[in-house]
Amino acid sequence: MDLAVVAVVALLASGLTMFSGFGLGTLLLPVFALFLPVELAVAATALVHGANSALKVALLGGQADLRVVLRFGLPAIAAALGGAALLSLLSDLPALWTYSLLGRQAVVTPLKLAMAVLMAGFAVLELHPRSARLQIARRWLSLGGLVSGFFGGLSGHQGALRAAFLSRLGLSPQAFVATSAVLGLMVDLVRLAAYGAILRGAHLAALAGSRDGALVAVGALAAFAGVLLGKRVLQKITMTAVQRITGGLLLLVAVMLGLGLV
Repeated sequence: MDLAVVAVVALLASGLTMFSGFGLGTLLLPVFALFLPVELAVAATALVHGANSALKVALLGGQADLRVVLRFGLPAIAAALGGAALLSLLSDLPALWTYSLLGRQAVVTPLKLAMAVLMAGFAVLELHPRSARLQIARRWLSLGGLVSGFFGGLSGHQGALRAAFLSRLGLSPQAFVATSAVLGLMVDLVRLAAYGAILRGAHLAALAGSRDGALVAVGALAAFAGVLLGKRVLQKITMTAVQRITGGLLLLVAVMLGLGLV
C-alpha cells in the first residue's frame, strides 16, 4: 500500500511540475512522512526531487535561458542561506494553533500562514483574466531570485515563488520548464549537501534498508515516468495553460500551508 501511494503521488506531481515548475517536493514530503521518520522523509524527498531535477535538465536543459539562470539562480542560492539563518530564529515561535485531521496532527505557524497569504496573492495574479498580458522586466531577475531563494531557505517552498516569477518573463513553455529545471537542480544540489549529515551513519543505513530504500526507489522511478509523460504533452501546451496550472497549484499549496498540512 505504501509503495503504491508513493508511486501515484510521485507520478502525478512530477508530471505537473513539467508545466508548473514546482510541486513535487511539496506534495511528496507529506506522503513520505506517513511512512518514514521525519528526518528520513526529508532526505528521501530531497533525493527523489534531485533525481527528478537532474532528469529534466538532461532532457530539456539545452532550452534553458542561461541569462535567467545566472541572474536569478545565483542570488537565490545566496539568499537561501539568509532564509535558513532566519528560520533558526523563528523556529522558537509558538504555533498559532494545532488540530487533528484524519489521524494526523496539523500545525499552523506564523511562517506557514505568511507564506500561504503570499502564495495566494501570486495565485490570484496567475488566474486573473488580464494576467496573460502581464510581464515582468528582466531587470528584476536578481530581486526575484533573492525573494524566491530567501523564502526557499526559510520554508522550503522556493519552487512555487520561482515559478510564479518566471511565468511572467515571456518565456516559451519549453524555455520556462527548462530554466526552472536548471534552477531547481542548483537548489537541490545545495540542499543535498546540507542534508549530508542526515544521510551519514545510522540514517544512511536506515534509508538504504529494504523497505525505506524501496520507497525512495519507487518514488524516483515514478517521478521519472512523470517527467517522460509530461515532456510528450509539453510540446502541445501554451504558456497561458502553464500560467493557469501554476496558479491552480499555487492556490492549492497556499491552502495546504494555511491549514498546516505541509
